[in-house]
Amino acid sequence: MTQPNLLLISGALRKASTNRLLLAEAARLFGPAEVVEGDLQMPLYDGDLEESAGIPDVVKTLAAQIAAADAIVISTPEYNKAPSGVLKNALDWVSRVEGAPWADKPVAVLSAAAGRAGGEVAQSILRGYLQPFGPRVLAGPAIHLAASYQEFDDAGQLKSERYSETLGQLMDKLRTEIDR
Repeated sequence: MTQPNLLLISGALRKASTNRLLLAEAARLFGPAEVVEGDLQMPLYDGDLEESAGIPDVVKTLAAQIAAADAIVISTPEYNKAPSGVLKNALDWVSRVEGAPWADKPVAVLSAAAGRAGGEVAQSILRGYLQPFGPRVLAGPAIHLAASYQEFDDAGQLKSERYSETLGQLMDKLRTEIDR
């Protein structure tokens, strides 16, 4: 059997963000897979731009990655009690692509934030953002990585056994959802 295609989407653009570290841990705990990271470096959605130049290639690529994925993991930071504008922008752009790339895709949502709630509010809002697209967003177990800047060791792995176990359970559940 071929390995599943796992798409990782970080709502943080920083290369060393804790959301990217959390996604790397999710991929490691998911197990054997063809792992792809989506690129959210795209222009702000603008109907005039879409009309004059069409859908940007980076958006088409992300939509194709979503469509090709067997499962998707999204990790969002929390900026002022909401997901990043970068992530919302990407969702808005992908919604303009023909077809329904998100439809029935199993999706796990994570969050890593500096605050003590670990991005819980942003994660809740992100789940609402995804709803119109029809993916199968897993209900849990929930991963809200609080004080995320101190939760990774030098190798980029989670220090907390509790977080690792919970993330592993979520990734096992995501893997199981592929076959549903």
